[in-house]
Formats: sequence, C-alpha cells, structure tokens
Amino acid sequence: MPAQEDNWSSEVCFYQHPPDDLYSHTRQAYQHSASFVPKLATKIVQWLDPQDGDAILDVGCGDGVLTLEIARSATLKSIVGIDSSPSMIEAAERAAGDGHRPAQFIVRDANALASGELLTPSSFDKAFSNAALHWILRPQESRSNLFRSVRDMLKPGGTFAFEMGGLGNVSELRCALLMAVARRVGLEKAQEADPWFFPDEEWVTDVMEQEVGGWKIEKVEREWRPTTADQGGCGGVD
Repeated sequence: MPAQEDNWSSEVCFYQHPPDDLYSHTRQAYQHSASFVPKLATKIVQWLDPQDGDAILDVGCGDGVLTLEIARSATLKSIVGIDSSPSMIEAAERAAGDGHRPAQFIVRDANALASGELLTPSSFDKAFSNAALHWILRPQESRSNLFRSVRDMLKPGGTFAFEMGGLGNVSELRCALLMAVARRVGLEKAQEADPWFFPDEEWVTDVMEQEVGGWKIEKVEREWRPTTADQGGCGGVD
C-alpha cells in the first residue's frame, strides 16, 4: 500500500492469450464461449486480497460469476459490479438471486462511475477488473477517464487490481482479422473497427501515475497464458 494517504495503489497484471480468448458480448454467447474468463482470475483475486469489511467495486463485471465468488470469499461490507451491458447485468442479477448479498449489480459506464445514483465517490476500499479493460479502453478518449473515474471511487489508500490483454495479445488473429476486413473496407476503416486496446506496462504506468495522477503502481507484469477454447468456438470467434 502507498505510504501517503492521498495516493491510490494499483496492482496490474497483463496477460497474453492465443487466438481463443475472444468472445461476443451477448449474454448467451459469453456464457457459452468465454466461461474460462473467471476461471483464470486466481492471480487477480490474490492481488485484490478481499478482507472482511471491504467495500469492493468490480469494473466490467460481465455476468457476475467472479463478483459472486469474491462476495463469498470474505464477509464484505459490500461488493458492486458495474457493466455497460444491460443483458450482462440481468444475467448477474439472476445468478445472484437473493442469496449473495451484499452483491449488487448496476448498468453503468466505467468512464463515468459517479454519473448516477448508488455509487458514491471515495466509498470503496478496493476495485478490480478482470478481462474487460482491453475493451473499455479502446476509444482513446476513455483511457484517462477510466483511471480517473475508478480513482475517484476509491478511498485514499485504496487498491485497484486489474487484468487485461497486454501488448502482443492475440496478435496473429488480430492481424488476420485486420487484413480480411481491410480487403473490404480499406486499412484505415479496418483499424478504426479494431475492438481492442492492448498496452504495455510502461503505457499503463505513465498514464496512471503521470497523466491521471494520484496512483502509485505497486505491481505490474505481463505473462504468457495459453488458453483452451470453450465449446462455443475460439472464445466466441466461430
């Protein structure tokens, strides 16, 4: 944890997948072809280190499987999952039922967490994101906004642990898709349609500590993680 009370810590893990970690953002396709996503979150949960009494925010919670696992791991004060997809939040609420309080799920843009009711700035001890930021950070204008938005939700000294695709992730598949689309619409439009952003460790450190400010990076790493595709195809790419 940072020594100064007005800093937030960030524990970051980048991972690289072969071309089987892509998935559709529809609820059914996600659950069918990307069920491996929460299963590979062991390290992010270790870095998050949920403790009794913690208030935790899950940024890009998807269908809530990992959110609910963390809710069961300790006697939390609260855990809130946010996602911009109403169908994902619907699936998470259905999975939670009445037996996983204090879990709560909200449709919310991660770049504007304080834009509606229910989320109060400086109210969370910890935040995490698993396999979501490489989608959320794709629009260039969202990159500073996301880290600023999460920072403002945390109490001084709070922790943000996140895992996302790093530089080189699905590079062969990405290149093949880019070339296939470019043949139809041209390279410039194909690049604009690329749905992912895979930064390296230096980029994240610079943006969080220098551009946004208020963060102190404590851990950052990139690892190779071959992943077997689910039965729904190559992680949703059929």
